[in-house]
Amino acid sequence: MRLTKMSHACVRLEKDGRTLVIDPGGFSEQGAALGADAVLVTHEHPDHFDEGRLRAALEAAPGAEIWTLRSVAEQLSAAFPGRVRTVGHGDTFTAAGFDVEVHGELHAVIHPDIPRITNIGFLVDDGAVFHPGDALTVPGRPVDTLLLPVMAPWNKISEVIDYVREVKPRRAIDIHDALLTDLARPIYDRQIGALGGTGHGRLTPGDATDL
Repeated sequence: MRLTKMSHACVRLEKDGRTLVIDPGGFSEQGAALGADAVLVTHEHPDHFDEGRLRAALEAAPGAEIWTLRSVAEQLSAAFPGRVRTVGHGDTFTAAGFDVEVHGELHAVIHPDIPRITNIGFLVDDGAVFHPGDALTVPGRPVDTLLLPVMAPWNKISEVIDYVREVKPRRAIDIHDALLTDLARPIYDRQIGALGGTGHGRLTPGDATDL
């Protein structure tokens, strides 16, 4: 499997000539979802879900499908009947040849005065990759590569470090980093790397690594 980091929370996974894209939102590249055989969306916030870009991807690839939670599916299913699948915690499915498990139910707390929305994470190919969306969900099974949300209005670095320690992946790769300045990146690299207890790294958007 090959993982390509796109901007912010979006990644592209490729295996056996097929492509799975997770969270091609408004902070990611305009064409992040184009060419995908399947798209997974963790929740409705615009940095993870861009309706226009998903519509363009589905129109460009008549066989492409989307798996997501109800709040996103309701915005797309009428226009693409039979191609938008609603999933939730505990569900399993196969998308573009990738086996996927769904973990989690709620977005992390931004502030007690802000109502929490739903959020799901995707565990791909028996733990090869876990994308938690906007939550620090622990899937409760081994994870090889954790896609780590390093900077968001709902987290702080101590929580990020403790999350890595709890999941215990073989390695963690940064996502959710569009708001992290270049000045701050070495600080995050140093502290997560020193305290997380596992291999930690980040990819520049467009860079890829084999899993």
